[in-house]
Amino acid sequence: MVSEKDKTAVPVNNHRKIKRTPRGYIGLALRGVAMGASDIVPGVSGGTMALILGIYEELVDSIRMIGQPEFFRAALKFRIKDALAILNWEFMLAITLGIGLAILTLSHFLERLLVNQPVYLWSFFFGLVLASVFIVSKRIKRWTPPLGAILLLGAVASFLLVGLVPARTPETWWFLFLSGALAICAMILPGISGAFILVLLGKYEYVLGAVNDRDIFTLALVAAGALIGLVTFAQILSWLFRKYHDGTVALLLGLMIGSLRKVWPWKQDEAWLTHADGSYVLDSFGERIVTQQADILPALSSRADVTEFIGALVLAVIGFGIIIALDRLAGARRT
Repeated sequence: MVSEKDKTAVPVNNHRKIKRTPRGYIGLALRGVAMGASDIVPGVSGGTMALILGIYEELVDSIRMIGQPEFFRAALKFRIKDALAILNWEFMLAITLGIGLAILTLSHFLERLLVNQPVYLWSFFFGLVLASVFIVSKRIKRWTPPLGAILLLGAVASFLLVGLVPARTPETWWFLFLSGALAICAMILPGISGAFILVLLGKYEYVLGAVNDRDIFTLALVAAGALIGLVTFAQILSWLFRKYHDGTVALLLGLMIGSLRKVWPWKQDEAWLTHADGSYVLDSFGERIVTQQADILPALSSRADVTEFIGALVLAVIGFGIIIALDRLAGARRT
């Protein structure tokens, strides 16, 4: 989503990097802010935002380069300039700075909204994701029955996944490593939250406790799994985009459609995360962490309910409109 005058594709070891102006990198940092804000909200994936904002394929391909042999050879021989030339480091730095800025500045605000005004927050995200479904679907020029079947498969898988109940799992080193790998893979998949995968694996509380207790060994295991999982999964995704672009887009689109179940604004809490002794796990605001919810229709039995419904509808329309406007702006810049 940058103008032609701001970018020029140049090949670097079979990887096409995009040269941008300083304004272009500021735009990337702002996209990183949007990704970071999405990752803060449980159930919303930064990968969804990357796909919406048109940087998903470049993000995956940039991560893939970290696992390439030529990068390792240059890094092991301390040829820093060559190693950086292989990586799309300017792109990754801008995105990372944006994500970090969002986490540092918006996490408390968004978490408070999630506790105090969940219907309004989820409504806004519902509008964002719903609009993105229409926008991303345009990347496939010609729909065929096989592509429709792939989309349906992705939608069903995502719909079922976000409704699963967390399991009790071991706390061994290999499972912590595996948890980190699976969570980070989910984080770059549109529609699936990495934090939610940790909840499903029964490790959200454990990792959260490790952060609070400064348990370096546990955090190192999870981080190592995340790093290996991210680079490995990026190889697979990048290969799929090169070989089966339309099929991969259809699958990702299905994941986004299925994830609408998670961002439906009106929910009823049914189960909460508990410690081994049966007591509830509390978040930073002292609220119980919900692990299972049922989608319900909005109540319209009182004036307050009607006011909330209208406000939620307005926010969903605003979210929808923002994505449509961004897409049209990007289209205007490309012409």
